[in-house]
Amino acid sequence: MLLLKNVDVFAPERSGRADVLLAGGRITRIESDIRVAEPYCDVVDASALLAVPGLIDGHVHMTGGGGEGGFATRTPELVLSDVIRGGVTTVVGCLGTDGVTRSLENLLAKARGLDEEGISAFIYTGYYAVPTATLTGSVERDLLLIDKVVGAGEVALSDHRSTQPTFDELARLAAEARRGGILSGKAGIVNIHMGDGRRGLSMLRRVIEETEIPPTQFLPTHINRNPELFAEGIVFAKAGGLVDFTTSTVPAYLAEGEVKCSRGLRLMLDAGVNVSQITFTSDGQGSLPVFDAQGRFERLGVGRVTSLFAGVREAVLGEGVPLEIALQVVTSNPARILKLRGKGRLAAGADADLTLLDPKTLDVRGVIANGRWMVRDGELLVRGTFE
Repeated sequence: MLLLKNVDVFAPERSGRADVLLAGGRITRIESDIRVAEPYCDVVDASALLAVPGLIDGHVHMTGGGGEGGFATRTPELVLSDVIRGGVTTVVGCLGTDGVTRSLENLLAKARGLDEEGISAFIYTGYYAVPTATLTGSVERDLLLIDKVVGAGEVALSDHRSTQPTFDELARLAAEARRGGILSGKAGIVNIHMGDGRRGLSMLRRVIEETEIPPTQFLPTHINRNPELFAEGIVFAKAGGLVDFTTSTVPAYLAEGEVKCSRGLRLMLDAGVNVSQITFTSDGQGSLPVFDAQGRFERLGVGRVTSLFAGVREAVLGEGVPLEIALQVVTSNPARILKLRGKGRLAAGADADLTLLDPKTLDVRGVIANGRWMVRDGELLVRGTFE
């Protein structure tokens, strides 16, 4: 057992000071002045810390990504220390451009490996292409038969790397994912990679307008890619849709007009978008390619999971977004949208995933995943198997 004494709790809403008792990988009690027999419990004075839910990164290329510049540009796979250094305790893996040399079987194995190393991991089935690759022959079967699969994606739209799916193909994919989600009790959401093409969100709007599929069936990511797409995203979210900001970036993207995620959150809130419609993800280990005007590859960066909380921290300290609001985009919102039960909140019965922060700087000082210390007093205690 582990007892955190007198910690300032953000659940993610601010709940005040309390003791938090963890046992058996769960939060068992959050109350004032919990007393336990100390020989059987690690009792920690946490009065100098903030406790927030373990962060959820819903878009990570766990087995690596890239390849837009040839085989030598395939990015490396995720390692555990990159996850926990950033306060993240749950990741959702996906494939991107490459669904050939990066396989779903490998992605599933990587998710199970991360579980064994101490965090929680899930996956999307498919990749950029439509019709998309699956593990069992269909998106619906993957959702029903494979515990780790929570949805489909990332499917590419408005991008020169997309397979340019037709309206019927996209609608059929969304319908299959929805049906599989309903039958399995999972989210069944379709993660949409948004490029910077002129068509923007038009294909998603058409599916929503011409079918019975609701806007919340889609989670378009990279919505802060450029000012035009960002403006579309505001309208889409205010109409009931979901939007996802990407926290990893490179200077070239910002110079070309990408909306910094911290600033974008402030602008969306000011425009009247409900924070419950917004998530942040890192695109960790994904490629951040720079192309010229003719779509020719020039150079490559790599996304980092550690950028996730950095974006939240900057929104709070630099843009004046209240911490309890900013935390939602990486805790309770992705947990609700992706139906990750037990995740994203500090409450009795929830999974024992906590991130401990310095109240002044918001630096990550501690990380507990499934009740186990991963980072303590700012020191990394656990590394991946081959780190």
